[in-house]
Amino acid sequence: MDKSTVISDNLRSSLELKQRVLNDQHILDTVNQINEVIVECFRNDGKVYFCGNGGSAADSQHLAAELSGRYYYDRPPLFSEALHCNTSYLTAVANDYSYEVIYARLLRAMGKQGDVLIGLSTSGNSANVVLAFEEARKQGMTTIGWTGQGGGKMAAVSDHLIAIPSTDTPRIQECHMLIGHSICEVVEATLFPREDY
Repeated sequence: MDKSTVISDNLRSSLELKQRVLNDQHILDTVNQINEVIVECFRNDGKVYFCGNGGSAADSQHLAAELSGRYYYDRPPLFSEALHCNTSYLTAVANDYSYEVIYARLLRAMGKQGDVLIGLSTSGNSANVVLAFEEARKQGMTTIGWTGQGGGKMAAVSDHLIAIPSTDTPRIQECHMLIGHSICEVVEATLFPREDY
């Protein structure tokens, strides 16, 4: 590896993947559908939950904060939460039951019809996210999967799926965040329109 070219190589591959996403009409249409689903959820006093592991957990928390706090401008808060944030719950359930059920068990207590669950997994095969989607569907929630190429096991349990056409984890996560930020922007502007925006 030529260490002197890492940044330029990464920027180039990131731009190339984003161009592929930009040219993928199915992905763009799916993002617009997701915007509508989330807006409708909030208009009906629903909640939007996120889940993932590792970097995808961090991205989940980031995006939940954009919705529950603010994105571009001051406006009322929206109920959005990343499911991994209660570490006492997380470690207790992982220890007493299994790591695979950490999100599904929490949704059994909190989820309700009309809520939305967004799961991030670059492989699409994270067992705890797949089980969470199965539980969410039992609760009447809408499941939205953000994965890499192919969608993995999440494809079968996602009502809406954004499968980034790549197997490169960092590049997939960068696209997830770009799409997530775009959704936050649209949701905020739709629910709380401003004349100067």
